[in-house]
Amino acid sequence: MSSNAQPSPVLPRAGVLGGGQLGRMLSLAGYPLGIRLRHIGGPDDTSAGEVAEEVKAGYDDRETLARFANGLNVVTYESENIPLETAEFLAQRVSLQPPIAALAASQDRLHEKRFFESVGVQTAPYAQVDSIENLNRALARIGTPAILKTRRFGYDGKGQAVIRDEAHAADALHQLGGTNLILEGFVRFERELSIIAVRSTNGETRFYPLVENHHEAGILRLSIAPAPELTPVLQQQGETIARRVLEQLDYAGVLAIELFQAGDQLLANEMAPRVHNSGHWTIEGATVSQFENHLRAILGLPLGETDAIGYSAMVNVIGTIPALAAVLAFPEAHLHLYGKQPRANRKLGHITVRGDDPVRVRATAEKLREIVRT
Repeated sequence: MSSNAQPSPVLPRAGVLGGGQLGRMLSLAGYPLGIRLRHIGGPDDTSAGEVAEEVKAGYDDRETLARFANGLNVVTYESENIPLETAEFLAQRVSLQPPIAALAASQDRLHEKRFFESVGVQTAPYAQVDSIENLNRALARIGTPAILKTRRFGYDGKGQAVIRDEAHAADALHQLGGTNLILEGFVRFERELSIIAVRSTNGETRFYPLVENHHEAGILRLSIAPAPELTPVLQQQGETIARRVLEQLDYAGVLAIELFQAGDQLLANEMAPRVHNSGHWTIEGATVSQFENHLRAILGLPLGETDAIGYSAMVNVIGTIPALAAVLAFPEAHLHLYGKQPRANRKLGHITVRGDDPVRVRATAEKLREIVRT
């Protein structure tokens, strides 16, 4: 060996709390950069273990958590439902990003709404609900229809009930357990949007274009990027909302905020302190994906460009896996399967369509939606 040879650089390692599809795609994004990920999760977390190192343990297993953190530069998470005690334990041993404050704000819908208000971000009207008496008072103020939700652990349409008139209030309250609930007023909105933002540990910040989202039964089915008829004013409004959240939390990583567009105004619905389903299109449809930028951000590396490459539409594969030949017959379609067993309402993969003609992209996506329904 030459005396002038330089030692190989020590490449960073990251840990992920959770081993589902988001962790899987984070690991795949890290491979080209030489960044290797280690995941920890329960027996239902099966996706990431096919492509990365995996530890099976409960989040209350302190001994295993300490071994998991050993040798890592940073730990992140793929779900906002990670116990705060677990996050605090790990943060004493290794950098945890996004910070615990983001996790705490997003775990409880009531705290989340109050946080949005504290940074000047408007939301739908809401009220805390812990009894039939304050539910009735809230309905008198907010009106019907309204939606009653559990404050914690609700996702993909779970943990919520629509109240169309006061006569059904007691039934909805009983259905959701009677306490630790939040009532949200219905917003008359034109469409649902989301903003995917990314901020590095050094404060560098970038934003992806606003995305239009379509849900059925509370589950995201289709995202269109950039959102049709997206104006600079609307994009700027979305970025302003996200920037306020990022800076208040001293955030590092990808942040998703779901929004309602009501006229020319955006209202915040929920935020997710992690990579997000409505950002999956970025793998093929943006200069640098949300997954790679998340890793860059939490490791303090320079961020990549977030510009869209033409137009994209993302179709979720839910419940059953379609025939590969039927999907791949569309040359502009990119199929991602997560290695999960089929089950009703389970996200098994997604398909991204990318092209230069937004009309053709949308038409192809609608054809693929029919295929994944069969």
